[in-house]
Amino acid sequence: MIVKSIDGAMLLSHTYQVEEIDFGTSIVLFVFSTITTLIDCVFEDYGLPFASHSRVVNEGPKYSDLDTRGKHGNHLRESNAFMALETLENISSLKKIQHLLHLVYLNMPATFNKLLQRLRFIETPKLSTNSLAAVNHLLEKLFSNVQKSINLTYLPNKHNILGYLLNTGSMNSPPSLLIGAGRSGCWITVDIFMENSMERKTCCPGAVFEKLTELITTLQIINQASWQETFQALWLSALRLVQRGREPMIGPLPHLDSRMCMLLAIVPLSIVPLLKESSNTSNAGGNGILSRKQSLVACLQSLKQFPSLLSPPLTVVDVANDAAKKAASFVRDYKAGSGNLGMMPSNYSSMKAVGNLLHLVVEACIARDLIDTTAYFWPGYVLPAVVTKDPDLILIQEAPWLSFMQGAPLTGPLQSALMATPSPSIIELEKLNILALNGTEEERTAASKILCGASLTRGWNIQEHVVRIVVKLLSPPQTSDNPISGDTSGYLCHMHMLSAVLSCLAHVDVIHILTLYGVVSQVAAALMPLCEAFGSMPPPPTYQSSNEDEVTVYSIFSFAFLFLVRLYKFYGPVQEQLVSSRGGPVRPETTLDRLLLMRNNHVCTNDGLGVNDTKTFHKLPSHSVYIDSFPKLRNWYFQNQACVASVISGLCKPKPSHQVANLILNMICRKMNKGEVVVSDSSSMSTGAGTSTSTMTSSSMSESSGSVSEESCQRPPLLPAWEMLEAVPFVLEALLSAYAYGRLSSRDLTTGLRLLVDFFPASVATITTYFSAEITRGIWKSVQMNGTEWPSPAEGLYTFESEIKEVLSHVGVYIQNSYPRGMAPTLPLPLAALGSLTITFKLDKKSDYTRDVVGEALENCATGCSWPSMLIIGALWTQKARRWYDFIIFVATRAPFMHMKEPIEQLMRSCFKAFLGPISGDGSSLTSVRGIIGLMGQSVTNNSDLSPGLLFVRTCHTFQDPHFCSEIIFKLVIEWSGKLTDEQACGGLTLLKFGGVSLAAAICIVRQVAIIGASLLCVAGRALLVQVLFEETVPTSLLSQHEKGSGQVLSSSNILQGYAISYLMFFSTAFVWGTGAKTAAKLGSPQRRARMICNHLDFIARVMEGRIVLGCDPFMWKAHVLCFVGLLVRFAPAWVTSVKLDTLQKISSGLRIWDEFDLAISLLELGGMGAIEAVVESFF
Repeated sequence: MIVKSIDGAMLLSHTYQVEEIDFGTSIVLFVFSTITTLIDCVFEDYGLPFASHSRVVNEGPKYSDLDTRGKHGNHLRESNAFMALETLENISSLKKIQHLLHLVYLNMPATFNKLLQRLRFIETPKLSTNSLAAVNHLLEKLFSNVQKSINLTYLPNKHNILGYLLNTGSMNSPPSLLIGAGRSGCWITVDIFMENSMERKTCCPGAVFEKLTELITTLQIINQASWQETFQALWLSALRLVQRGREPMIGPLPHLDSRMCMLLAIVPLSIVPLLKESSNTSNAGGNGILSRKQSLVACLQSLKQFPSLLSPPLTVVDVANDAAKKAASFVRDYKAGSGNLGMMPSNYSSMKAVGNLLHLVVEACIARDLIDTTAYFWPGYVLPAVVTKDPDLILIQEAPWLSFMQGAPLTGPLQSALMATPSPSIIELEKLNILALNGTEEERTAASKILCGASLTRGWNIQEHVVRIVVKLLSPPQTSDNPISGDTSGYLCHMHMLSAVLSCLAHVDVIHILTLYGVVSQVAAALMPLCEAFGSMPPPPTYQSSNEDEVTVYSIFSFAFLFLVRLYKFYGPVQEQLVSSRGGPVRPETTLDRLLLMRNNHVCTNDGLGVNDTKTFHKLPSHSVYIDSFPKLRNWYFQNQACVASVISGLCKPKPSHQVANLILNMICRKMNKGEVVVSDSSSMSTGAGTSTSTMTSSSMSESSGSVSEESCQRPPLLPAWEMLEAVPFVLEALLSAYAYGRLSSRDLTTGLRLLVDFFPASVATITTYFSAEITRGIWKSVQMNGTEWPSPAEGLYTFESEIKEVLSHVGVYIQNSYPRGMAPTLPLPLAALGSLTITFKLDKKSDYTRDVVGEALENCATGCSWPSMLIIGALWTQKARRWYDFIIFVATRAPFMHMKEPIEQLMRSCFKAFLGPISGDGSSLTSVRGIIGLMGQSVTNNSDLSPGLLFVRTCHTFQDPHFCSEIIFKLVIEWSGKLTDEQACGGLTLLKFGGVSLAAAICIVRQVAIIGASLLCVAGRALLVQVLFEETVPTSLLSQHEKGSGQVLSSSNILQGYAISYLMFFSTAFVWGTGAKTAAKLGSPQRRARMICNHLDFIARVMEGRIVLGCDPFMWKAHVLCFVGLLVRFAPAWVTSVKLDTLQKISSGLRIWDEFDLAISLLELGGMGAIEAVVESFF
């Protein structure tokens, strides 16, 4: 009744458009209405016109009879206004009133904005009258109090130990407290994120720069760092990434181009939205964009303090020198009066200057309008340059592109020069794009190769535009309006262009660059219609075998099809399809279905790369793509899954695919008998005798396939690719069965497989799937790799194993000898056949598209089998590719982590020790390398430089039980936190000593322990492992009994461990989903984050109610609750909005029992409109 009476008298629900009003809401709105009414009265008394939606428009002074009494009336009005302002200042200074205003700010922002409009109205320059001069001090206090209500945040009580510790450990802490990994250790997550992005097995939805933007925003918040510190940490992480790969191992893995892409393209693109966001907020009267831009400029200027990180790799020296010459020429022209700040130099060939990576970073920032050309005038940026007229220096970067723009034909040396030199601007790209689609056949081929050359791999300043054009080239214009209608004739005129593009995109670095830009799903959608179309066409009658330089239907199909299957895990041994208790895969692999889902979601949410399009660029297709639109691809997709799931039923029932298989087998037999093809590196294969292959063919195929004419046996099966693929599994089963029954020698088996690949390269995918599945099923006998029938690793096997053990021991992982001496090595027949086939492949770039498909599968199969299998395959490959030796050793080091849990735990311990350093008082902690350098290393040129963190990033994707990681990381975080108080303390808690380290410094180390733990947890399993941490690991630990003891040191140790648990949970959640309300939707699975937070807070509430009995120490529990809730309130209030009000009230009641009144109120305030009454009741 009281609430209705108040509402009826003041019309609060009507004025503020509140449907249901309770006692608490009425109190809040009454206070807010009183404040706004008093301000309106002040306006009226001073005769200031202000249009208010809640009152009649005030049009200036309206004098009543009392106001007409001359000076006395004026004095009375001024006195009333002064008293009103005094009242407002006194009311708004009360902490309870500020909390009530804060509730309006949180839950009714539009209503609160009306109060801000009134305050801004007073501040307008036209109101600077003498009448307000006397009350300026009151107005300033009022403004300050309202601002306090907006920025009202929970501040821990520094007078108790828990509040003191919660306020310690951020970037704002004194440098003397930031021991352990040091100040830079707060940013280790960025280094791990970037290094993980270089892992070729990592494929996440969206572009890397979008995730990097969210990550650095999150770290800026939780580290309480300035934007200059944030930007500096970002650039230093990227520079360290480049330095670690400046002399990479030789092998099929992403090299320097991908790392330079991260430094000069991905990082600048990640900064762009931050400056745009700051620009939007600055329109309200702030100077956010100036602040962030100034922070970026100050950060770039400070990078010269790190000369070792700015040293360019050898392959980038010339590019860095060109950037320095460009700046020197600009400064020279400007000082001579022939240039201006907005005009770039057109010719700097006569300059000679020495540049570094800072010059390339500045150019990348200028190209994306992050900074302007005033950077060229920074002190020390341009060193004294030499002016020379040496004709050898006249050949500058723009020369070939200038010739091209002037109309020179794309032939010979010019084409080679354009392919080796990045395009200087987008204009050249537009012209190439037109030629690639509409030029002559020679121009289309040349333009396509140029676009996929240096402009794609090293054109960092315009790389996002090149990526967009190249992806669009995969979907050339069709005569039909429907791009997936099945009309294949429209692709024939683009065969040479498509062949050029697909062959160039097959390289490892190029595919990885496409992954960094998040266009893998779009590439997959573009490849599907190509596969459908060219797979339906038969090859020409003259076709005999695949030729790398010949453009045929088979070659284009093979390029497109093998490119498509490389983008996802098309083979899937049963052992990798483990199912967790949640009913889903433990480590979900990328599948074609998932790629299409990512692509369609991306089309719905935003278009393309998030960069500005030019008007001549074709936009990527905006329609959704489904596999059902491609019936032949769909049939193969399901057949491939069936091949993985079960054995082939056999050849007892004649089918069209069986007849095709018979034709393929006859062709293989005929070519082997004629000796038309010489298998490369045949010396490494055995020369064991075998029966005639023709005997195998007639006995295994004729009975089941029906009669085949003699004429058909004499010609190759020139059939559409899809029909060939459908028959390949039966060919493979026949070949393996023939060898198993002694009708085929090992040499002929390998030769037959190679002949099949040479004739039809796309068969590599089916070969990979079939052998991977057969290896997992284990139904084939093992064969001896003794050099008689199968290649032998010989004595190199034991040397290979000893080197692996040496590399692992260098990072603190110790394994036993895995292969008994004196025994001939053995492999399962399918693995031996697959390994022998891969040895026949060449190591040049032209073979990337076939070798990498089967090579990655071979690695997975070998590591998935018993541990010695990878040793044998690796030793065989070291005989084949000596220059890949370090790479093969590195790959083989992953195998132990797939079979044994002890190496995983040892590696994690090494990561913690390398990052935190030894904690002791013997002086070793002062000389040891720790922090980011200790964990990730500096430069990795060979396996002896391998660091624990780098090995963890490379191997965590192969862990068979990632749930084990959650338990080990949690245990290590607790263990390292407990080490801080192992020694006896002297004095009280605040004077606790640990090797000369105070308790305040100890909490800084605990925070660093949690950071490294959360970083490793997220890179190993991301959302899944964080969910395991919340729902299984932490509750189990809190409910379990721990060893009990007594004393202050034990209490402080438990406090530190409680804080470590909270930091680990908070950091891991923030790293995966961010801290904001919108970031979770961008990064995926926002419902999972909300469910985890709700469940854990429900657990806390039930414990506080006494419904759950804990087994942990009370100090640990209290520290965990206060720290976790405090972190939510201070840094992630958006996480609380989905929590039930009843849960918040229960936790708030428990906090008040612990005398944490401010924390209880701050938590309740985040509960939305429904929590207003509970907050008010807490005050009154």
